[in-house]
Amino acid sequence: MKKDLDYVAGLEKAVEEKYGKDAVVNPKSLWNEEKEQDYKNQQKERAKILRERREKQQTIEKDGFLIRKKLVSKTADRKCPVQDCGRYSFSIKDDVYMNKFGCCWECYIKYVEGREEEWPERRKELIDVS
Repeated sequence: MKKDLDYVAGLEKAVEEKYGKDAVVNPKSLWNEEKEQDYKNQQKERAKILRERREKQQTIEKDGFLIRKKLVSKTADRKCPVQDCGRYSFSIKDDVYMNKFGCCWECYIKYVEGREEEWPERRKELIDVS
């Protein structure tokens, strides 16, 4: 038993020499009531974030389909408003053009590309009012 303790003490001394005194300090000796309270507050905050994330991932039934709750609450319109298009898309590429030009990527190519300056006026003519 004494031989085992001598071996452990030797290892501890070697680690201390190589990595410094902080490497062999018992973590419990550095803990206090303030750190404990801070840790508990961090845990509560983390639990709150996880709860909110779980709520967003919940699915609800809409029109006979199960859809994630966070997708239903989005205000983004996924249908192209141009009269002859009406394309419904979940494409990120379409989202970009929908936000910037108010039409899907295909309508951008057809009506807007190269005519960006005239587009706001032309858009009024092409938007589906119904």
